[in-house]
Amino acid sequence: MSTVTWITARGLFGRRRFLMLLPLPAVLVALAVLCTSLGVDPREWGPPVLVGLGLAVVLPVVALVVGTGVLGAEIDDGTVVHVLTKPLPRWQIVLPKLAVATGVSAVTVAVPIVVAGVLADSVRLGVALAAASALGALAYSALFLALSLVTRRPVLLGLVYVLIWEGLLGRFVSGTRVLSVQQWVITLADRLAPTDLLTAAVSVPVAAVLTTLVAVGLTILAIDRLRSFSVAGETS
Repeated sequence: MSTVTWITARGLFGRRRFLMLLPLPAVLVALAVLCTSLGVDPREWGPPVLVGLGLAVVLPVVALVVGTGVLGAEIDDGTVVHVLTKPLPRWQIVLPKLAVATGVSAVTVAVPIVVAGVLADSVRLGVALAAASALGALAYSALFLALSLVTRRPVLLGLVYVLIWEGLLGRFVSGTRVLSVQQWVITLADRLAPTDLLTAAVSVPVAAVLTTLVAVGLTILAIDRLRSFSVAGETS
C-alpha cells in the first residue's frame, strides 16, 4: 500500500493539474486579508468569503481536481493497466489513492480556510473550519474517486453536483441540503465553533452520519467497480 501511495502522490504532484489547486486558495486568503485591512465588518464579508467561496467553491473544486485525478488520469492515459496487473487486492489500490486525495485536498484547503477563519472571528473558528473541511474532503474525495470509475466524464458530473445540486438547488430547494456535503461541513464547523457567520441547515447527527455513510459507501463502490475493470481499462 505504501508503494501505491507513493506512486499516486508522485504522479499527482508531477502533473500540471496540481497547479490548478493554487489560485483559488490564494484568492480566498487575499479577499480575507483585503477585507480585514479595509476595516470591513466580518459579519459582512465572513459568510460570502468563508462559505460562499471557501466551502462552496475552494473545497469542492480542489477535491474534484484531486479526487478525479488520483485514478482517473491513469484510466485516461492507459497506465492503469500497470496497476491492475499487480497482484494486489483492489482495496489496497483504492484506499491509498483515497487517502492521498483526501490528504492533499484537506491540506490545500486548511491553510487558507484557517487564515480566513482567524481573520473573520477567531483561531477556534479557523481550526473548526479546517477540521470540518477535512471531513468534507474525505466525502468529496470518495465521491469523485467513485465517479472516475463509473463514468468517463467524472469532472463534468462532479461539477454538476457542486454547481447545480449544492449551488443552485441548494439555495432554492431546502430538501436538497440534506444531501449536500457543503451543508454537512458547515454544520460540523458550526458545532465545533458556534458563530453567527455560519448558518447550519441540517442537524449535527445527520451531518455526521451522512458524511460517514457517503465516505464508506462510495469507497466500497469504488473498490467493487475497480474489480470489474478489465486489463484494457474498460468496465464490464
